Amino acid sequence: MSKKDKRPLTLRDVSEASGVSEMTVSRVLRQRGDVSEATRAKVLEAASELGYVPNRIAGALASSRVNLIAVIIPSLSNLVFPEVLSGINDVLDETDLQPVVGVTGYQPEREERVLYEMLSWRPSGVIIAGVEHSDASRNMLTAAGIPVVEIMDSDGKPIDAMVGISQRRAGRKMAEAILRFGYRHVGFMGTQLALDHRARKRFEGFTQALAREGVEIEDREFYSGGSALAKGREMTQLMLERSPELDFLYYSNDMIGAGGLLYLLEQGIDVPGQIGLAGFNGLDLLEGLPRRLATMDSCRREIGQTAARIIAARLADPPQEVENHVTLEPVVTYGDTLKRR
Repeated sequence: MSKKDKRPLTLRDVSEASGVSEMTVSRVLRQRGDVSEATRAKVLEAASELGYVPNRIAGALASSRVNLIAVIIPSLSNLVFPEVLSGINDVLDETDLQPVVGVTGYQPEREERVLYEMLSWRPSGVIIAGVEHSDASRNMLTAAGIPVVEIMDSDGKPIDAMVGISQRRAGRKMAEAILRFGYRHVGFMGTQLALDHRARKRFEGFTQALAREGVEIEDREFYSGGSALAKGREMTQLMLERSPELDFLYYSNDMIGAGGLLYLLEQGIDVPGQIGLAGFNGLDLLEGLPRRLATMDSCRREIGQTAARIIAARLADPPQEVENHVTLEPVVTYGDTLKRR
């Protein structure tokens, strides 16, 4: 076929190039049926030289599904989710399944659009962040008839399978840690809680644990958009100008916590002697900070791996038994920003 011929390659092109029948080409490319190694090598070499990619949509007309797993997450700029994707890929790389990613920007309406488009391609499964969805999204996921794994959160009722941490318990554990070390004047900084349900649940768990000991959040600041590191610096400065009596700052994620830490050190403020800090997520990226930020691991890669294993097991022939509701347990890392008493 000439380079000027722009028509899509077909099985016939590979058949002619390899000198075997179209049926044999199909068997080789679909890894079905008995084909000699010599014939298999001949077909694969011809397909490679031509740059042939099988038309999975044509195959889906017969099977109703393609070997794609829809992975729907709220953000790629948030460093949490690339690690989740890495965990998913760790497992799916050993199978015929391929992840395809959609991003919602924490917007329910956008999640509906992304989900609609992805399901229209008839994927074999869905991995989706969170357990809060609009009615339309829940209806689509329920009616899809494929494995659905909701990830990152285990505080809620799943549509099908679920892998995550208890966000409320994570907030409670951090509150219990700082109370144990004697902090009583607490400020909170984080994302807009109406959009980030997981951060909202951590905040709820955190404040409830404080309240049991008669401690309240004395100041709070929220942000949306822009550099999280810069926002952390900015919010920390504003909060301490308003509330200089604070002795502890709790950040909804490590990136704004890192920004706050850098600001405090630049100002010559003793951390943790004068003021303690903690974030959330346990990001390896922050290992190079002048002080190790107290944080809590959100089990990101393990969540991705576990979700992918559930999908792979459910799609195996025959399907394999697997635990569908998995709650992982994050651990507080005290770092250098909590004053140990």
